[in-house]
Amino acid sequence: MNRTTSSIPIASPLQRLKVRVRGMVQGVGFRPFVYTLATELGLKGWVRNDRNGVDIEVEGITSVLTTFWERLERDRPAHAIVSQVETDWLLPCGYDAFEIYPSDEGSFGKTAWILPDLATCSDCLSEIFDPQNRRYYYPFTNCTHCGPRYSILTALPYDRPYTTMQAFAMCPNCQQEYENPQNRRFHAQPNACSVCGPHLELWDNKGNAIAPGASARQLIALAADYIRQGKILALKGLGGFHFIVDARNEEAVQRLRDRKHRPTKPLAVMYPSLDLVREDCFGSSVEIEFLLSAAAPIVLLRRKTDGLAASIAPNSNTFGVMLPYTPLHHLLLAELKFPVVATSGNRSQEPICIDNAEALEHLGSIADTFLMHDRAIARPVDDSVVFVIKDRPTILRRARGYAPSPLSTEPRKEISSLIPFQIEASKSFSAFPSKDNLRSDEAIPCILAVGGHLKNTVALAIENQILVSQHLGDLDRDRTFARFQETIDRLLKLYAAQPVAIACDAHPDYLSSQFAQALSRQLNASVIPIQHHYAHVLSGMVDNNLNPPVLGIAWDGTGYGLDATLWGGEFLAISDSNGFDRVAHLRTFPLLGGDRAAREPRRAALGLLYEAFKQAAFGCDCPTLQAFSAQEVKVLQTMLQKRVNTPKTSSIGRLFDAIASLIGLCQKNSFEGESAMQLESILEPTSSIYPYHLEQDSAGNWVLDWKPMVAAILNDKESQGKIAAKFHNTLVEIIVAIAHRVGIEKVVLTGGCFQNRYLLDRAIERLRSEGFIPYWHHQIPPNDGGIAPGQVLGAYWVLKEIQGGLLCV
Repeated sequence: MNRTTSSIPIASPLQRLKVRVRGMVQGVGFRPFVYTLATELGLKGWVRNDRNGVDIEVEGITSVLTTFWERLERDRPAHAIVSQVETDWLLPCGYDAFEIYPSDEGSFGKTAWILPDLATCSDCLSEIFDPQNRRYYYPFTNCTHCGPRYSILTALPYDRPYTTMQAFAMCPNCQQEYENPQNRRFHAQPNACSVCGPHLELWDNKGNAIAPGASARQLIALAADYIRQGKILALKGLGGFHFIVDARNEEAVQRLRDRKHRPTKPLAVMYPSLDLVREDCFGSSVEIEFLLSAAAPIVLLRRKTDGLAASIAPNSNTFGVMLPYTPLHHLLLAELKFPVVATSGNRSQEPICIDNAEALEHLGSIADTFLMHDRAIARPVDDSVVFVIKDRPTILRRARGYAPSPLSTEPRKEISSLIPFQIEASKSFSAFPSKDNLRSDEAIPCILAVGGHLKNTVALAIENQILVSQHLGDLDRDRTFARFQETIDRLLKLYAAQPVAIACDAHPDYLSSQFAQALSRQLNASVIPIQHHYAHVLSGMVDNNLNPPVLGIAWDGTGYGLDATLWGGEFLAISDSNGFDRVAHLRTFPLLGGDRAAREPRRAALGLLYEAFKQAAFGCDCPTLQAFSAQEVKVLQTMLQKRVNTPKTSSIGRLFDAIASLIGLCQKNSFEGESAMQLESILEPTSSIYPYHLEQDSAGNWVLDWKPMVAAILNDKESQGKIAAKFHNTLVEIIVAIAHRVGIEKVVLTGGCFQNRYLLDRAIERLRSEGFIPYWHHQIPPNDGGIAPGQVLGAYWVLKEIQGGLLCV
């Protein structure tokens, strides 16, 4: 926490201390904490929210004010994060009590941190299961320590009129709680009860009410009965809908897969209790800690038994596990007493549904029944996904519980020193696609990063913060692209922010890049393209608070390269803030059919074989060739010979696909990364590796020739599990070999391939054993969901280098 004091205490028995607190201090009970602390110490004055955080004035004896100042940080509420405290020592003005003032909405800018949605706290949980409590079985119970935040917020400051709860007038009992600084529901903006708050309804998939007028307990019991019968329930939760079925019922799970057109991608499981999780899964103390945390993410755990439906996570030795995190989920799971599949309520490759009418239209062909409520969701917030490596978490999908909290990293402090003098770059503000204007003299300048095409998130660099949106999804669907635009619009409006520069992927055909160009023309801002894998490495640097020099190892599917090939097996040396040197990469091979090869590992494998063995590849006796008909082989052979729709790639992700095909494990992917996941899941212990070759190109950069490895795999008679392990081990040894040749101590492991826990864990161990310092992702996903923060840093370095020249338009 940064502290600044503008003047020393005045030599007087009584003084006034003005305190400005910035950070995550709204919606966490910070004002009642200040009120209680001030009254306990006998101080007079006031506290209030403003658009930037919390402002406080207290009067009293100097020594007592000093105690107040010290305890402000030490004893703050559990969910509060204080990033900065500014103080002024002033003459007293004669306050006669300590009060909580109404929020100040007239402050310049809006930089208060927005709190993520939080899981139900233990106090609220006790109340909903207490028959003597007035909130018994009330499924929307919350307090200042838990409940919806970001998903219901419509504007800053975080007050009830600026949330979707403004539609519900509090009853006298709730109002009394809300106004009592000694109550844990003091200014809990979603505060409500069964008398005055949101309520449940049960619908069939035509929108007809089932048991109208029934109590919440009766409706939850009915919903539970439908699940026991094997039916699919669509439940409206915190940031969107869940599809819920009995996780023990193979037929029900398969029916959900068939209706959702999701044949094999793993499904998340929600357990009623931690005890039941421990029966089915292995969980370390750190993994359990995250399951029980206020963020309550999905945590990937190793399977212990086969007690659940086999089709929940076929071809995988891990489950995505979570515990109930809203009162509604707690009540339903307590009724059922068994685990359920709880997967995103959307159609395949579309965004999660948040509106009742929208859900009925888009999910009615999948769900049999809908458990609805009438509290509006302001924005979709999916479940976050986490795995633990080396006793530290890695977030794979950053959403509920984490977004849009700022990243706690040092590079954001640098960014604030650049942006203020760029404010004149744009004369007007319009948050595209909205037509509402904000005067430029009211706007806070920012860098906007629009992310990539898959697993999209966006980011804002605003003052001393990097804010990352929730997971949005793949932009190749119209509804997801619309959500992407809407998210940018709302974030800019929430923070009254004006982009002076827009960072995007260097791929000109990405919808996000095209959007950046359109928005830049509207806002008179500059577009700064950042190469995809460079953004990955920069993201890892932001996540780990690193400065150059760094060796970044960016391994993923494919990204737009700077040499007319598709990159994905990159070693990038970042020596300073002037860009990168591509010091090593995988030997390229052709992708048969371009993007289609990502969906069909057999095509990647055939391209690999052709690159290695030319015409002799078509005489190979291996599962890859057997996966095609004779006519298909003839067509593909012609494509390769004539180089028709066969772009070259250096992608490790596609190499994973190819190896999975060559050993007969997977010939077609039903979801991104399926073949790589299967390779990891079948690993059998071995320390052996395959041969490989390193050579230097004309520019002196290292090229990793995989041909010796492929030849050895084709002749290997061991099991698929042993081959998979040796393949992984070989990749790790290549990492170490290149690290030695480049000679940079700090090594960043980034990109979607490092979601592979075996690859990541072994790479960390081997690099450490060889004297290197490996870094990997924690707050930011290693996949494409994490490139937006990297784009921010890349754009900042460009602006810093040219000293604002790009913005003098």
